[in-house]
Amino acid sequence: MKTYKALFFDIDDTLLDFGAAESAALRMLFQEEQITLTPQMEQHYKTINQALWREFEEGKRNRDQVVNTRFAAFFKEYGKEVDGVLLENKYRTYLEQGHQLISGALELIMELKEHYELYIVTNGDSATQDKRLRASGLQPLFRQIFVSEEIGYQKPMKEFFDYVFARIPGLTPEQGLIIGDSLSADIKGGNLYGLDTCWFNPGRKANNTGIKPTYEIEKLSDLYAIINMYMVEG
Repeated sequence: MKTYKALFFDIDDTLLDFGAAESAALRMLFQEEQITLTPQMEQHYKTINQALWREFEEGKRNRDQVVNTRFAAFFKEYGKEVDGVLLENKYRTYLEQGHQLISGALELIMELKEHYELYIVTNGDSATQDKRLRASGLQPLFRQIFVSEEIGYQKPMKEFFDYVFARIPGLTPEQGLIIGDSLSADIKGGNLYGLDTCWFNPGRKANNTGIKPTYEIEKLSDLYAIINMYMVEG
């Protein structure tokens, strides 16, 4: 069994429950706007949002184009013109409050910190992710936190990982494992860069993408068996 020196974790829907934070933020935003948010509307928004973020991962849009147009695009389909930037700013203040942990996340990271170099690699907004990580108690457990907004490139781009490894002296991709829920960002990015990859798939989604992770887990605690943590020295 392979022994790793460094573990790279995604944040959203890997360590923090982004789905719960997103739903709560949308409810508060729509309440402020005096609009009734139905389950169908929420799902439709999420479909639009996910499609925009996929285009971001593929380099077809930049981050600002995603976040500043998603609400305008959503409401346009309901025949309503809105200020997308204004709604985004309101939504962001609510999203920053969402720091619900995935089951077992804090316990896992606290244990792994004693045996591995731990890093965060995330596509997202720097201020939002920082506030959520601090509120959850996870932030001080990681050596460094790498956010696409600050780097200027996003997972799965090679340049994102070039930036990360340039700031971790002496570490090679072969010594690292990336853990995340996104096949198109975390797993594809790791595969392209020579990192072993672990797909966190609690919903047991089918993988019809052609992107193959090194490992797949349904619970965060399943990671212990994969990394064989107690063989790590120093």
